[in-house]
Amino acid sequence: MSLAIRCNQLIKTYPGRPPVEAVRGLDLEVNTGECFGLLGPNGAGKTTTLEVLEGLLEASSGDVEVLGRRWDREDAAIRQRVGISLQETRLPDKLTVREAVTMFRSFYHNGIDPAEAIKRVSLEEKSRSYIVQLSGGQRQRLAVACALVGDPELLFLDEPTTGLDPQSRRQLWDVINDFRSLGRTVMLTTHYMDEAERLCDRVAVVDHGKVIALGTPRELIAKVGGEHIITFTLGDAAECESSIFTALPSVHSAWREQQAHCLSVGEPHLALPALLDMLKQRGMALAALTTRHATLEDVFVTLTGRHLRDSG
Repeated sequence: MSLAIRCNQLIKTYPGRPPVEAVRGLDLEVNTGECFGLLGPNGAGKTTTLEVLEGLLEASSGDVEVLGRRWDREDAAIRQRVGISLQETRLPDKLTVREAVTMFRSFYHNGIDPAEAIKRVSLEEKSRSYIVQLSGGQRQRLAVACALVGDPELLFLDEPTTGLDPQSRRQLWDVINDFRSLGRTVMLTTHYMDEAERLCDRVAVVDHGKVIALGTPRELIAKVGGEHIITFTLGDAAECESSIFTALPSVHSAWREQQAHCLSVGEPHLALPALLDMLKQRGMALAALTTRHATLEDVFVTLTGRHLRDSG
């Protein structure tokens, strides 16, 4: 399978006292035709990595290829083959939707009709509206239309649905899936786990400028040790170490999240009765208990002890 993106030992350091090393020797390969996600909390290095791959930043060191070409040698050729939607796109308020997309179409030798790009993001009814009149979700879809109008082989999306309502998020998911159905490649950053699980063929979990886990969402979730999470709190201020629960049937790991105990389990129907029996024998009462499927959020917590939306 051919590669759309390859980077080896990518390092990006910002000057300062002391210097800030945003990306620290990152290795990555993205296959042609897949949707690849970069996951991590704010400050993990996701956006910096994406901006180097997009040609917006120059790497401090390392080797980067995009669509088989290098930014330092063939930048004009790469720009004709990629589409970019930044984390925040600012367009003039007094341009109409059609005028904005038409302007972006003029940047490419080849592309699609601006009306087709607008149709792909379901903004036909707003094509004559000024940008200042658009909602947040409509502006995000317009930014994606501007990225699509050059008919790119590779589409970069930096946190495309941050701050959007659920309906707007799902509309953008449909746009991304339709683009992929054409055999094109998508690389996106996100800290929404449901988004990554829904859209991405593979994901890389990034923390402190390095890839700490890589694989399909299902593969990474399997690394947690179980497909289900049991979360419970104890009443009457009862205290105990979470490690005592690892001896229960089908429990792979246990940890604390504030006042709650969390268990990663393979078969809840085996773990739950054993858990209730243990608590009864120890005279501990349950205050609350929930079960759910494991997610990529659990992968990150297991690997780092932090949540993806933590800033530290």
